[in-house]
Amino acid sequence: MSSDSQKPVLVWFRDDHRLSDNPALSAAAATGSQVLCFYVLDDESEGIRPLGAAACWWLHGSLKALSETLERAGSSLLILKGSALDLVESVVRETGASAVYWNRRYGAAEIAVDSAIKKRLSDAGIKVHSCSGRLLHEPWEITNQAGKPFQVFTPYLRAVNARSIKPPLPAPRRLKGGVWPRSILDRAIPLTELGLEPSFPDWAGGMRQVWERGEHAAQARFSRFIETGLKGYAERRDLPSQEGSSRLSPHLRFGEISPRQVWHAVMNAVAAEPGLGPDAEKFLSEIAWRDFTYQLLHFHPHLPDKPHSSRFDNFPWIQDRPSLKAWQKGLTGYPIVDAGMRQLWQTGWMHNRVRMITASFLVKHLLTDWRQGEAWFWDTLVDADPANNAFSWQWIAGSGPDSAPFHRIFNPVTQGEKFDPEGDYIRTFMPELSQLPPGFVHKPWEAPPAVLREAGVVLGETYPKPIVPHGPARERALEAFRSLRGLASEPTA
Repeated sequence: MSSDSQKPVLVWFRDDHRLSDNPALSAAAATGSQVLCFYVLDDESEGIRPLGAAACWWLHGSLKALSETLERAGSSLLILKGSALDLVESVVRETGASAVYWNRRYGAAEIAVDSAIKKRLSDAGIKVHSCSGRLLHEPWEITNQAGKPFQVFTPYLRAVNARSIKPPLPAPRRLKGGVWPRSILDRAIPLTELGLEPSFPDWAGGMRQVWERGEHAAQARFSRFIETGLKGYAERRDLPSQEGSSRLSPHLRFGEISPRQVWHAVMNAVAAEPGLGPDAEKFLSEIAWRDFTYQLLHFHPHLPDKPHSSRFDNFPWIQDRPSLKAWQKGLTGYPIVDAGMRQLWQTGWMHNRVRMITASFLVKHLLTDWRQGEAWFWDTLVDADPANNAFSWQWIAGSGPDSAPFHRIFNPVTQGEKFDPEGDYIRTFMPELSQLPPGFVHKPWEAPPAVLREAGVVLGETYPKPIVPHGPARERALEAFRSLRGLASEPTA
């Protein structure tokens, strides 16, 4: 009978598609045993939410890049599809592995699957090593003075800033690869047969033009941001026409770069150039915000499908399919909203400021249930994140913890004029409005007939009139909120 040192160890990759700063992979490599790496596409386990179409597209490229990187390091990636509870146990049994390594997940369904697998394997004498590789801190590590998780971000951020962040781990220099048993290879699925990328129609052309997937691409994008984007970030991050954000969100979502790598690289940049301090502080608060949303998801697992505040359980949402479709297609008649929705459809991503504007419009101007928007973003965002997506929609709806109040209703015209004053963002994604002057590009319905003619705009034909007027829609939303709370009046926004 072989000793544990002669048996292989397994690394189960799950949204941590990198070799550097991967605690599970590093711990497995440190054993000196053969390291067998695998991924399970699990759409079958109870409660596991299937990825949306855009995220599936990203996953394909991410797994391809991970597989190539592992091969260069001396290992490989086996891909399986089905119930992880059944597959992981059989993989362990048929390989004779002595241990399994993985990085933790934080959704309720994922925790249930992992806990069940861990119990089965532990009962069979197999060691299971669950590592921290997705967040700066585990959700239960950052607590208030009473030992409870935070519900408000500002004190949470102070607590994070008061703690040290573990330094990132280097990638293993070389992995001792092993050989998979034939019984498992026969069940492996080629990446191309998972059907993650679209075939016909191929709607991913715009995404391919914008994005490169994988760990190498993540590091390259982040290096460019440190060199050219960090300085001035605090100011430019709200301007959608500029490259003011890092665009790391999909790379973080799929673990192609870790938040600890980001945190320490930014701090090193500040140490070399202290003037970057204010911009770095703002940027790192966004990394901490990501952790905060995972803490909330961990302790409030129904965040994606149930209002955190029970007051919103009976909110009088309106079922208006035509308006929802107009919003999804970028045909609301409000240029900043429509440009955002077109950017989302073309690239799988939307500028954060515009995400807030489009979400507010759906929830408050159209009185559409925030869960409809959350589902659409889940399907169309390459960075659709189970914690951040759900929390952000509850934030805009006013129903989540530490949320914007419902009566804060963005005026899409003034928001557009403030953050895209020249209309450059509008013109990028709305070619039918590209000839309008800045004074009317955010409100074409106010343009004189001569200006519209010169710009080639025919309202109601080449571009829709607003599907709802801002003033009455705002009053309707406030009235709905007043009826919910039984209030005579609400503060003005």
